[in-house]
Amino acid sequence: MNLFEGITDYLLVMKKTFTRPVKFKTMVQQIVHEMYYLGVESLPIVCFLSLFIGIVVMIQIAFQMESPLIPKYTAGFITRVVIIYEFSPTIMSMLLSGRVGSRIAAEIGTMKVTEQIDALEVMGINSASYLILPKIIAFVLIMPVIITFSIFCGLFGGYLITMITGEIPTSEYFYGLRAFFTSFEITYALIKSLFFGFIITSISGYYGYIVEGGALEVGKNSTKAMVQSSIFIIIFDVILTQIFLG
Repeated sequence: MNLFEGITDYLLVMKKTFTRPVKFKTMVQQIVHEMYYLGVESLPIVCFLSLFIGIVVMIQIAFQMESPLIPKYTAGFITRVVIIYEFSPTIMSMLLSGRVGSRIAAEIGTMKVTEQIDALEVMGINSASYLILPKIIAFVLIMPVIITFSIFCGLFGGYLITMITGEIPTSEYFYGLRAFFTSFEITYALIKSLFFGFIITSISGYYGYIVEGGALEVGKNSTKAMVQSSIFIIIFDVILTQIFLG
């Protein structure tokens, strides 16, 4: 029953979010601000983590490739598949649910407990649309850019470790990156990023919007937003993988 009520409440908040938006000019200004606030500011940590994950993945693959029967370029091929198919779109989205999701929930939740949302409603402004919709649109738009940077940094990390250690020739690594490559791999990763961007912002916005109480409840709902976003990212990862690759 609690699960059903939670889903119903979420859908009602989303219905309110996608109706009666503010003026177009104001909306555009908010979207641009949120793209920088949620997306651009996330790029440094995304690139840093992706770079070192690429290094770790490449080290582990090279360590396992002691058999002379396995072509050296396989290391580059496996690194590409791991980074593009799962790490960058899925694992990075789960990490962003902690940074971006909790931030959104805390921001909106604080406005709720300090009655700023009530003030917006008194002025005749659709508070859900005003606060949540720009964040959803902005993050969905910027998410493919973030994931693209993540992919590049992850693959670059693999290149750095091949150059430093010499375990795998860099020429073989680049050959593996190109081997059996299709543009659908990138398309698939970016499609997943769109879904995950919506999941993170909509769930976080919902948990911030329904806060009742004080600062303690804001913290609890921020944690719930991060956990629930991660769970639904995993669920939709399975669904999208089955649809596109099954």
